[in-house]
Amino acid sequence: MRALVVDDSRAMRVLMTRMLKEIGFDVQEAGDGREALTRLREMGEVDIVLVDWNMPEMDGLEFLRAVRADRGWDDIRVMMVTTECGMDEVMSALQEGADDYVMKPFDKEIIREKLILLGVPAA
Repeated sequence: MRALVVDDSRAMRVLMTRMLKEIGFDVQEAGDGREALTRLREMGEVDIVLVDWNMPEMDGLEFLRAVRADRGWDDIRVMMVTTECGMDEVMSALQEGADDYVMKPFDKEIIREKLILLGVPAA
């Protein structure tokens, strides 16, 4: 299984990458939405993208819109992983096509449970 972690915080990318690798994913990283779009094109098949909302260049919501606008990426699951915890933000992300929403802080078991609910199998 392949995952892409998108967050401008290097520490958060390292944390999420470690969690996903422990679950059994091959993981790539990107520091913002623009870089993530490039990485998606390079990676080919991707099962899940975990993306932060607040980033420079292209934020998570803009990234989500770009992914959902490309029919070639219809099968990619996108999980927003962010400190944005207002109901308006959650609804906005889900309406734009996010498959799930996780509020920071979180742990590996929360991520594992969300992946199971999304039907994204892990090792």
